Amino acid sequence: MRDARSFAREPRPLLLANARIIDPSRGADFTGDLYLAEGVIKDAAFGLAAAGIPEGAEVVDCAGSVVAPGLVDMRAFVGEPGFEHLETLASASHAAAAGGVTTLVCQPDTDPVVDDPAIVDFILRRARDTAVVRVHPMAAITRGLKGEEMTEVGLLKAAGAVAFTDAHKSIMNALILRRALTYARDFDALIVHHTEDATLSNGAMNEGEFASRLGLAGIPKAAETIILERDLRLVAGVRGRYHAAALTCAESLEVLERAKEAGLPVTASVSINHLSFNELDVSGYRTYFRLQPPLRAEEDRQALIRAVSSGLVDVMVSDHVPQDVEGKRLPFSEAEPGAIGLETLLPAALRLVHSDAVDIVSLLATLSTRPAQILGLDAGTLKPGAPADVIVFDPDLPFVLEPGQLKSRSRNTPFDEARLTGRVQRTIVAGEVVYEYV
Repeated sequence: MRDARSFAREPRPLLLANARIIDPSRGADFTGDLYLAEGVIKDAAFGLAAAGIPEGAEVVDCAGSVVAPGLVDMRAFVGEPGFEHLETLASASHAAAAGGVTTLVCQPDTDPVVDDPAIVDFILRRARDTAVVRVHPMAAITRGLKGEEMTEVGLLKAAGAVAFTDAHKSIMNALILRRALTYARDFDALIVHHTEDATLSNGAMNEGEFASRLGLAGIPKAAETIILERDLRLVAGVRGRYHAAALTCAESLEVLERAKEAGLPVTASVSINHLSFNELDVSGYRTYFRLQPPLRAEEDRQALIRAVSSGLVDVMVSDHVPQDVEGKRLPFSEAEPGAIGLETLLPAALRLVHSDAVDIVSLLATLSTRPAQILGLDAGTLKPGAPADVIVFDPDLPFVLEPGQLKSRSRNTPFDEARLTGRVQRTIVAGEVVYEYV
């Protein structure tokens, strides 16, 4: 494997030939060629290579591999500034590129918190200098993530914030959230909210019989549904754009479905971890499965998969939360929650395709087209004229995940030594190959 940015100063025109081209923005899935030049997509059609290779173009025979828009990850913690020992913009971007993520949306729970336009500007400048993929920051809804005082939505959006969230904290004050939704509506800004009642979330795993058997304090599903119900009633009143950050249970999906049927401006994400694992994976007290929100029951996991397949859930995210050894090598209930996921997002998601639970076009829509549309980003499409942010991957290539080969600074992956199928072969950003698997 190599990071190709070091040897490609100026991207040459590139023809990806003999590929299975999937463009979820148009529902397209066909065999053909994709031509990239001047940092944009020029054409995608059958027979481009046969019609004549443009002068100076590099030709890559994809041998039937999938060519698709680069992934857009809406929920990833990047430690910079303040937590560089866990992750930096550089290391996160290399991990993203290895996982096929060409657009990385970072959370505001840094030190200092992203609640000031100057911090937004710092992240954007730092990313331009050190990152190999596109980086967009979300800004905090409340100052210091304390849930008490709103940030300056207009100024932060003007500085480059693509949405507003208090990361893994819920705003318990309904008046503050209502005001935030109202102000965000006036600026056509998106509120991304973590739905978990803090007063009910003092446990370590899903509440139920299995938690009792393990002797661990449980977190009830009501902690999620109570906040989601409240939030959607507020949305109904002010009509501000709202995105539920990471739903985990069937009851929440029922609430979401009612809101969508009522025509509310509501969308939702689900974490790849909650689509891949359930509460039974906690049985070995392995702290890599200590997540926030917690893994739920198998019936909830299956309900989430059906919601992705039907389109009820709009977006799939990595919920990338790096933690160091000191934070994870503790008793389960004392360990820091979170898992890395940038490099495993796509191969883990492809499990749903291989099990015939979700078709590949719909899957890629939740990973690229839909998050780009929700955030208003020019990404997630292979339409001519769009930025040349493209991935090439073999959906049938098996491998065993070796944590030592991951590009993230942290190693807290629940997919440690897991057998996965589907590997990114090339990641291209603005027409430049930034990652290549050799």
